[in-house]
Amino acid sequence: MPTELAEIKSLAKLRPLMKKHGVHALAFKRLAPNDNSKNQPYLGHDYSALQILPFDQVVADKSRTDSKRDRYKAKLDFSWLDDNGALHAAPNAQLILYPKYPEVRLSGFLLGARSAPSRYMTSREAGRVLFLGVTDDRRIIAHVIGPENPVAREIEAFDGNEAAGVFSFVFRTETSSSTKKQLLSKLHEISEMGWVTSRKMSANGVTTPYKAPNGGGYTLEALLGISPNGVNEPDYLGWEIKQHTATGLDKPLSGGAITLMTPEPDGGFYKSAGVTSFVRQYGYADTSGKHDRMNFGGIHRFGQTTKITGLRLDLSGYNTETGKIDDVNGGLSLVAADGTIAALWQFGSMLEKWNRKHALAAYVPSERDAATNRYRYGHVVALGQETNFGLFLSAVAQGLVYYDPGIKLENASSRQPKTKRRSQFRIRPSNLGGLYRLVEIADMKSGRTTALRPTGQ
Repeated sequence: MPTELAEIKSLAKLRPLMKKHGVHALAFKRLAPNDNSKNQPYLGHDYSALQILPFDQVVADKSRTDSKRDRYKAKLDFSWLDDNGALHAAPNAQLILYPKYPEVRLSGFLLGARSAPSRYMTSREAGRVLFLGVTDDRRIIAHVIGPENPVAREIEAFDGNEAAGVFSFVFRTETSSSTKKQLLSKLHEISEMGWVTSRKMSANGVTTPYKAPNGGGYTLEALLGISPNGVNEPDYLGWEIKQHTATGLDKPLSGGAITLMTPEPDGGFYKSAGVTSFVRQYGYADTSGKHDRMNFGGIHRFGQTTKITGLRLDLSGYNTETGKIDDVNGGLSLVAADGTIAALWQFGSMLEKWNRKHALAAYVPSERDAATNRYRYGHVVALGQETNFGLFLSAVAQGLVYYDPGIKLENASSRQPKTKRRSQFRIRPSNLGGLYRLVEIADMKSGRTTALRPTGQ
């Protein structure tokens, strides 16, 4: 049993100790009797906790044989805070995700910890409160108090404050409301610039001209000070930024397809044999006449076989009737006529990418002047909020989100062809409502915002 930690008796002491360790958001949950080390504290039913708490890779728990309790695990960088401000590591802390309910729980927070609040975290006592502080470097700093602690009364003023799932916040350095204002201010500034020359920012922050015709996104990112880095984190102030060609700069839900994610398959023939063998097996000769080039492309929608590749997009282990995952080892897959899994994106890895990167997203309409290779950006944008991985899978099942790759082999007949990998999951702007419980249309000129809450979710 870990050495017992003393509790902090006032917010005036708790706040600065948390901030001293770099905490930018301090959330709390009032613990129910079942919220203990035996039953695992409940953190919500819709994965919203994953948009608040930083976590490591999501993996299927292959140690369990009871399919009724299939689950995912995600490691946490988790420490307990004592009353003197010292940290005590809990090396086995993790999130447990039960997709069949669905729900998220906290586990392992006492196992292996030399010091921890065991008295309260093994108890069924009512009135306990768990505090979780989140840092910029993706750590979680925790503290728990009992029902007689004065802090339990102090936080009554914060119940429901900027609530996210089961959590309320004592403080947040940046809230979604404040970052939204900053984001819209910057996007308005960019919109007022009018036509700007296509450009791209390098990893070291240097901006250079960009000549290819797909520069709309790169140019907007450069204007926002974002360099392409492949990191699975939101682009700007916690918001994912998506540019797309629209039929008008005041129509963010119109126009061409938007690329949501570009994850590489982590299973199937693509993974085991490699991209070269995959394209040779399921690709086709370039249709525009480019010599010695093979492509793998075409729109792949759920339940439909794409003629040019012969592959069908499937949701292996997902129940389209209940909208829940039945098999944690399943995923989005491309299936050949003979049943071969040509490519697989496991649910765990896709869940991690979606919830971490797309909690908040801004969709910005643009126009391109091909003659001068310049872009301009709209003064009306769509803001997607309140998403979860279940909505993403539902959108795939409805055919709203589809797979539209751009993979190719140059010098395809050679032993070492040059490869280009781009696995794209895309959506039409008009279907964005299927991914969020709240879409706001913000007119930055007038300052007017219209909320669109999709029905049927």
